[in-house]
Amino acid sequence: MTFSTQQRDALIAAAREAATRAYAPYSKFHVGAALLLADGSVVTGANVENASYGLSLCAETVAVSGILSSGTFREQNGKLEAVAVTGGAPGAAGQGDTVTPCGRCRQILNEIAQIGGTDPVVWCDGAEGVLETRLSELLPHAFGPANLL
Repeated sequence: MTFSTQQRDALIAAAREAATRAYAPYSKFHVGAALLLADGSVVTGANVENASYGLSLCAETVAVSGILSSGTFREQNGKLEAVAVTGGAPGAAGQGDTVTPCGRCRQILNEIAQIGGTDPVVWCDGAEGVLETRLSELLPHAFGPANLL
């Protein structure tokens, strides 16, 4: 699927807005993610930290949880088309280094992408511009549902 600059910018804006809702009292690093589904709906998430650190949730994980718990995933047959990720200091998402999904998030995104048979475009936001890549480039030779059948 090909996207316009306006579609990309709108998804990044949604990720930046989501970052304003982050709960990050320990790192002070707010991350937002926005996932675009085939029907045009957008689901967002923000990072949620926890004092135990290991129980913290990344923005992409929160967004994927939103898709799965809302029923949107099943209704759209898992068609994840695009992902936007941004982060930074409170109120400054996208103004620092380019933020890419961590390894755990790449795997979580891969799970729903493989089920839906998509290879979503991933836009990573930062002060130097937007890095555009595909999930398969961020996580080559990924392990997923197909490996268990």
